[in-house]
Amino acid sequence: MSLPESSQAFGAPGIEPRWTSSAKNGLGTAYHTSCRAWFTLSHGIVNEIYYPSVDEPNTRDFQFLISDGETFCHEEKRDLDHQIEYPERDCLFYRLINSERSGRYRIVKHIVTDPHQSVLIVHTQVEIFDPSLRGKLRLYALLAPHLARHGAGNSGRWAEISGNKLLHADRRGIHLVMGCSKGFSRRSVGYVGSSDGWQDLMAHFKMDWEYQSAEDGNIALTGEIDLQGGDGGEFTIAIALGRSYQSTAAKLMQSLAESFDVHRDAYVRQWQHTVVNPKYDFSGHTSDGGHMYRLSRCILLAHEDKTFQGALIASMSIPWGETKGDSDLGGYHLVWTRDMVQSATALLATGQTGTPLRALVWLASIQSADGSFPQNSWIDGDAYWPGLQLDEIAAPILLAWRLRKHGANLGLFDPRVMIFRAAAYLIRQGPVTAQGRWEENAGYSPSTLATVIAGLVCAAEFADQSDETSTADFILEYADWLAAHLEEWTVTKRGDLVEGFPCHYIRINPANPEAPDPHASPDTAMLAIANGGGLHPARNIVGGDFLHLVRLGIRAAGDPVIRDSVKVLDRLLKRDLPQGPCWRRYNGDGYGQKEDGCAFDGTGIGRSWPILTGERGHYELAAGQDPMPFIAAMEKFANEGGMISEQLWDAEDLPEKNLLRGLPTGAAMPLCWSHAEYVSLVRSAHDGVCFDRVEPAFQRYVARPVPSRHEIWSLRHPLRQMPAGKILRVIVAADATVIWSADGWTNTQTTDAVPDDTLNLWSVDFPTENHPVGTALEFTFFWKESQAWEGGNYSVAIGSLDPSSTS
Repeated sequence: MSLPESSQAFGAPGIEPRWTSSAKNGLGTAYHTSCRAWFTLSHGIVNEIYYPSVDEPNTRDFQFLISDGETFCHEEKRDLDHQIEYPERDCLFYRLINSERSGRYRIVKHIVTDPHQSVLIVHTQVEIFDPSLRGKLRLYALLAPHLARHGAGNSGRWAEISGNKLLHADRRGIHLVMGCSKGFSRRSVGYVGSSDGWQDLMAHFKMDWEYQSAEDGNIALTGEIDLQGGDGGEFTIAIALGRSYQSTAAKLMQSLAESFDVHRDAYVRQWQHTVVNPKYDFSGHTSDGGHMYRLSRCILLAHEDKTFQGALIASMSIPWGETKGDSDLGGYHLVWTRDMVQSATALLATGQTGTPLRALVWLASIQSADGSFPQNSWIDGDAYWPGLQLDEIAAPILLAWRLRKHGANLGLFDPRVMIFRAAAYLIRQGPVTAQGRWEENAGYSPSTLATVIAGLVCAAEFADQSDETSTADFILEYADWLAAHLEEWTVTKRGDLVEGFPCHYIRINPANPEAPDPHASPDTAMLAIANGGGLHPARNIVGGDFLHLVRLGIRAAGDPVIRDSVKVLDRLLKRDLPQGPCWRRYNGDGYGQKEDGCAFDGTGIGRSWPILTGERGHYELAAGQDPMPFIAAMEKFANEGGMISEQLWDAEDLPEKNLLRGLPTGAAMPLCWSHAEYVSLVRSAHDGVCFDRVEPAFQRYVARPVPSRHEIWSLRHPLRQMPAGKILRVIVAADATVIWSADGWTNTQTTDAVPDDTLNLWSVDFPTENHPVGTALEFTFFWKESQAWEGGNYSVAIGSLDPSSTS
């Protein structure tokens, strides 16, 4: 029964909205900045369409429903078999072939965006093989708007331009218009779960409902496509996004006015122009002829925003998105400084310099005055989560150093202020990070410390090359102190996880980020594992984070503690999957699919991460071994569309949950970090050395080790004891006079702190070689700007104390 055209859909506001699966098979956008639309693909259909920026999804999914009008209605994503192809090299252009399982028909779709406008274009051909379906098969376009990052509060209606029947949705200033080159013979707008086209067709096998509008809810747009006519089942669907109905509809009609071939050729040409130089084609160091290497480069480039250029998000996906609603605004379509620098570095490894340079400038623009960077942010720089991670403060320094090392032209941009502010922050706030790289615990993290040390060495090189030698020395002496204490802070001597290997690196030595214990013992500390993991001795929780020490050049691959730690790591966390070896993050990890295959909901089991296979490949290369098995494994970890996931299922197969050993879970996919790790490993295999290695750090700490002459005291990290014979350096962030005594305040001395104007730090050095063991150096501060006393005294004992006093 058809309802009057003026009818309003029933069932407002619809069911509670959900996002869609993170299991992407593809993604794309035109490379030109005038197109500000991105798309993702999964299960043979389009999922999110992002607009006007790469962090703002506006649809849940777009697919076809297929019916004979009498006996069946098939849903494209659930009822057909899917095949994905890349018709062109070096290009995110897709052919999707969705076939009816008994071979009666298939739908072939070619998907691009308009090369110069924010319009998704899906050129479609319906091929009917069963003669009984000819003249009977009906096709319906079904689209679920989730405009401006929300499924709720959307409104939709019929629209028309010059006789062309369209469908229009809007929410909070974002407009979406869908049209078809053949026009829609019927249209309906309904509430999801009650009056939407899916409900209608599944109940009636034909489109009985023609609702003209649905306001303020979780809605779906449905349009019937007339498959009759001279061109049979060939047509183009276009979906435009914009800031007003008029401008959006105009984009749509302009895109449909051009032939699909014209759009396709321009789209492909744009992407193929991004190939910078044949010398960066490292296909000979892959096992698949270079396909995954070339595709990964395109995937990383596609994750850059076009308005806030240089901002690269972590993934165009929402982990376990089918369980997430409007409250989970961020997903992984946010910028993490760490992930972004990984992506930019990998692109640099492919010979790209434009995106990495834009990334560096973007980072400088969001840096806080204190030198810090947000844990993650939207592409406009607004912080999303409030955490602080020292490796993310150091990462931009590394990116700047690598750009200069590889001859990138920085033009008029001078990164030194950004670098020195970041270095000063690391010195003020280190060595304890408020969050490690897994964003779960505060403490002394081997991977964070490796990144910080490498970053500081790079900062010192910038200072030295600017003739600021005293600043360079100051930074290096702090880095030397960190390097000298790595084992003290992050290696246990009482490990009992693997018999015969009591001495190994731990995942993290926990410490209170507000008042860290400067002498926290990795042998006795207790670690609270996130996501329901419970409380455990920190010495018994291990991960591969220490491999960064080798990768960045802070420790030798053959270091005995490193070697023993690798053995412990493999015994506990290695999983031999059908595609190759992979590793879990740490024992007890709760971030992942549950044992029964259900989605992570705050608890679960952390599964195997492909990036850790890449990190192991870098270690093996540094150790003189062949990284090719790890390159090949990462290629095989990719799904049929070439996407590499955040996590892989590493338990027994659960076919009913579509979880197969060695294949992706419901975690983020693609994860740019995974693709970046793969690209960097391929480049490293070509070079014969880790692409990420910081050579001046390697020379300083591995080739010709430089001993540390200092012990560092700061208000953030107030030492209580130090070895005799070293220099105690007190570092503060404001001008001060230090009043001190070495005899219990019987005699006092006064020393003005020495400024480092480049870092905006002050310091006082106390040589201790003339003080006997057991002497307590006591001191306090008079702050010059505020003309105020510190209000308390500090004490540092010279020489070793009873070990029990430091626990």
